[in-house]
Amino acid sequence: MSRIKALQKQVHRVLERIGDNDKRAKAAAHLHAVSLAAVMIAKRRGEDPELAAMAGLLHDLYAYKSGSYENHAQLGAAYAGKLLEKLAFTAPEETEIICAAIRHHDDKAGTDTPMAEVLKDADVLHHTLADPAKEVKEHERERYEKLCKEFGMK
Repeated sequence: MSRIKALQKQVHRVLERIGDNDKRAKAAAHLHAVSLAAVMIAKRRGEDPELAAMAGLLHDLYAYKSGSYENHAQLGAAYAGKLLEKLAFTAPEETEIICAAIRHHDDKAGTDTPMAEVLKDADVLHHTLADPAKEVKEHERERYEKLCKEFGMK
């Protein structure tokens, strides 16, 4: 089994504990969509698509598990690190790349590691494209406009 499939199974085990079916479905949809967008962006930019997929799957898992978005990037990075260590299928360097991306994914205005930028952009793509009728959030607008230009979207 691939590392991505194994991680997806673990993520779904965590999400199964969410009692509300609608919240569980939205959580799964968001994590999978961000993971897919992260792969696409990583491939375009020459980053590791497998690590990008893992970061996408894990980036908000702690928030969904805990039910809180307070300090979720920092706490989520720590949670992801423990989970990846437990699963023992990433090298320490890979775990750090993934966790650093998660740690910084909420700072949409800042610039961080290439993988953090991939994850931030993937998160913005899902936030903006999941419901095209919704207004783009102000704190995501600049990043979204750059993505549109990068991918030739109007």
